[in-house]
Amino acid sequence: MEQAFLQLMNGARQGLVIHLDPERPLVIGRKRGDLVIDDPLVSSTHARVVARDGVWVLQDLGSTNGTLVDGKGVREVVLKAGSEIGIGAVRLVLFVGAQEAEHGPDPSLAQLDIAWLLDEELVEIHDRTGSGKGADVIGQDLRIPPGMKAAVEVVAGQDLGEIYRFGRGNIGIGRKQGEVPLTDVEVSRNHAIIEVFGRDMVFLRDLGSTNGTYHNGRRVGVARLADGDTVGCGKTVMKLHLTR
Repeated sequence: MEQAFLQLMNGARQGLVIHLDPERPLVIGRKRGDLVIDDPLVSSTHARVVARDGVWVLQDLGSTNGTLVDGKGVREVVLKAGSEIGIGAVRLVLFVGAQEAEHGPDPSLAQLDIAWLLDEELVEIHDRTGSGKGADVIGQDLRIPPGMKAAVEVVAGQDLGEIYRFGRGNIGIGRKQGEVPLTDVEVSRNHAIIEVFGRDMVFLRDLGSTNGTYHNGRRVGVARLADGDTVGCGKTVMKLHLTR
């Protein structure tokens, strides 16, 4: 089954990454669960995400205020890559990607991928559930996986020909700031971010920009990138280069 994780898209813990384990349901609640959300609109035990027949399924656990997926109230639904889950005031997005060795999945990769989520080490939030197995992982500074190189090349716009190489696993795109400081006046100061969790788990996320972020010519909020894909911000178009 493909590796997957949820990422918190808003609030004080924006950027938080929660790895999903096919062998263990992820329970979300205000008082009990693997992911604890301090929000009065969230029920004590609100929802859970489980693996079933090779897909991820979200189940509402009889919550008072309901659970949304892509803006619609649900009781049980199969999640797709990019699905947005709404629980109280919190929004989470599902990211799905696979890392396979030449002869099939390498069972060690599930743990190796998560090793890049912090500069120093993984941080587990213990005792939230009494089990000592907190699902919370802080993903603010990502390491780029060893042996992997990434860069974006400006192929259209004022900064044509500029190449911005990734020094870490998450880079910001903005107008005259961030790791990709574009001069394009149609680019917002904090426009978008690219996050690298592995070669097949590279994601583009718009940061509420004024003029939008584009993946291969299509406006997106969140998108999974592949080598050679284009990223558009304002009048600037960049091409992603991934090597191993």
